[in-house]
Amino acid sequence: MVTTAKASHVGSALSTVEILVALYFKILNIDPKNPEKEDRDRFLLSKGHASTALYSTLAERGFFPKELLDKFCIDSGVFAGHIILNTDVGIEASTGSLGHGLPIGVGMAIAAKHDNKKYRICVLMSDGECDEGSVWEAAMLASHLKLDNLVAVIDYNKIQNFGRVKDIVDLEPFADKWVSFGWSVKDINGHDYKEILAAFKKLPFHKGKPSMMIANTVKGKGISFMEDKLEWHYKSPTQEQYEQAVKEIDAS
Repeated sequence: MVTTAKASHVGSALSTVEILVALYFKILNIDPKNPEKEDRDRFLLSKGHASTALYSTLAERGFFPKELLDKFCIDSGVFAGHIILNTDVGIEASTGSLGHGLPIGVGMAIAAKHDNKKYRICVLMSDGECDEGSVWEAAMLASHLKLDNLVAVIDYNKIQNFGRVKDIVDLEPFADKWVSFGWSVKDINGHDYKEILAAFKKLPFHKGKPSMMIANTVKGKGISFMEDKLEWHYKSPTQEQYEQAVKEIDAS
């Protein structure tokens, strides 16, 4: 998708794949044949620039025909480079302006509590967006309101658009910050299916607290020349690089 459209953010998408597959195939209460059912779990991809990973997962899960993926990020296309609300195909909110996903998730969690609904809200965030004050405002409110129907996952690949997270705004001690804001926190390997699934099956981690998973990941995971490389935040693969990447994925 990224190669064809000459688009960006393939590295950011690849660091989320295992998390998305675990959610959509094992965890979320969803129905591709009834994507707007009232009691469905709500998933928000706050890091909306990693859209290709979500579109691909939704297609594999049966929300829409895979052929529509050819309409990504092109003139008269179907899917934009950043996520746009379309509940018909399983997309719950427009995202990509970083720092907005968690506040939206908090609002949805408040609504669910108010209406005595049992569905859960899951927000997948980037580490770089935790530079945004709106994230921490939402974190405080979620804890204050005891939103234990809310879980956030941070794709902690430790690279943001112009450098390493620790060099731009160091987030460490990262888990301790969330604990101090009243969240229940687990560190996990964001590329280990068993570990991801085990964590999701224990939600909420503590009754009366929102849950946070800090998923340690690698930008560009699975492609040798992309892994942990800053340039793959924006760079688009050439045809030769695309073919090499496919060979590596097929061989893994």
